[in-house]
Amino acid sequence: MKLTEKLALAALHRLDPETAHGLSIKALKSGLTPAPGPVTSPRLRTQLAGLDLPNPVGLAAGFDKNGEVLGPLSRAGFGFIEVGAVTPRPQPGNPKPRLFRLSEDRAAVNRFGFNNAGMEAMARRLAHRPKDAVIGLNLGANKDSSDRARDFAQVLAHCGQWLDFATVNVSSPNTEKLRDLQGKEALSALLAGVLDTRDALARPIPVFLKIAPDLADDELRDIADVARDTGIDGVIATNTTLSREGLRSPHKDQAGGLSGAPLFEKSTRVLARLSQLTGGQIPLIGVGGISTAEQAYAKICAGASAVQLYTAMVYGGLSLAAEIARGLDALLARDGFKSVADAVGSKREDWL
Repeated sequence: MKLTEKLALAALHRLDPETAHGLSIKALKSGLTPAPGPVTSPRLRTQLAGLDLPNPVGLAAGFDKNGEVLGPLSRAGFGFIEVGAVTPRPQPGNPKPRLFRLSEDRAAVNRFGFNNAGMEAMARRLAHRPKDAVIGLNLGANKDSSDRARDFAQVLAHCGQWLDFATVNVSSPNTEKLRDLQGKEALSALLAGVLDTRDALARPIPVFLKIAPDLADDELRDIADVARDTGIDGVIATNTTLSREGLRSPHKDQAGGLSGAPLFEKSTRVLARLSQLTGGQIPLIGVGGISTAEQAYAKICAGASAVQLYTAMVYGGLSLAAEIARGLDALLARDGFKSVADAVGSKREDWL
């Protein structure tokens, strides 16, 4: 990280977290952020559910909720970008304050509640997206919706023509009863509707499912069964956790989803177990607590075909994406892997 980025991060950390995030979006719009372009090499180039990625390090949903900085993010070193979550109608989300830094734990707690400008605004921005990037959308449901399953399909139908992939997000802890949709019967019906909508697009795209890290083993078995039966293209493991084990920060008891460093082991074990349950036949994207190339590599060796970052950038800056990609390339070379795919699941048993 350059000195200018360190100074900028220090200044942002003196502000309310949500205000600081808004300023980071403005900085991206103004071109005041690192822009090395996609980091790539023969080892880093990989495929994810048919998508050609320059590297397997992606941006997780939540950072660019409304697709405001697609161009700058596509030049920040990521191999792919996920924006949103987006709901059919705009909604303000939960009352502020709703985002908390847990600096002592290198973590964050949020209870945003799917605050976003709605699918109409997102579609207008996606229509002018950079063509040389891999961009996906996190699909959400309105808090007051009478048919949340329909909401997911509606957002995909409206925005799908400009996307490279879409993610069904039933694992946010901040919309009441949303996680109930992770049950086997409800999830199967929801995904069937989304996949029917996907198949009707002029250019069908991969659909991923994002799951919670707080699922019991029998629930993970159900997820694996549903993934196989419905034919979804991949699973993102995992979203934020409700656990607060081992935290030190004064904000540890704030309601919401916990992300960042404390989530790494828990999410990686869920990832490895899901890889085992699916026999490595369904692509997995590893998310949760990644802040170093070594941790990204660990997720891949546990069964992930790609990884995503977000909270670590609060502490490591936007340049972290390129740093992790370059470090991952070196680790693959060190261990004699010619590609990311060769390393996937190579140490899964270590996490079971």
